[in-house]
Amino acid sequence: MQVIKLREDYIKLGQALKAAGLVENGVDAKFVIQDGLVKVNGCIETQRGKKLVAGDLVEFDGEQIKIED
Repeated sequence: MQVIKLREDYIKLGQALKAAGLVENGVDAKFVIQDGLVKVNGCIETQRGKKLVAGDLVEFDGEQIKIED
């Protein structure tokens, strides 16, 4: 499981996928999110701009990302 530390109050879902190295760029993030391949807290999320806050858990391609303060 990867951990992303917040620098601000939140990070957007697409940015989190890029920061964790699970996608190459924003375009790739857009497509995997739109295709319903990403879950946030166990639910499929289709909004690339979804704001993630401390405690959120992202799942994609067998990997997990935990958002922390």
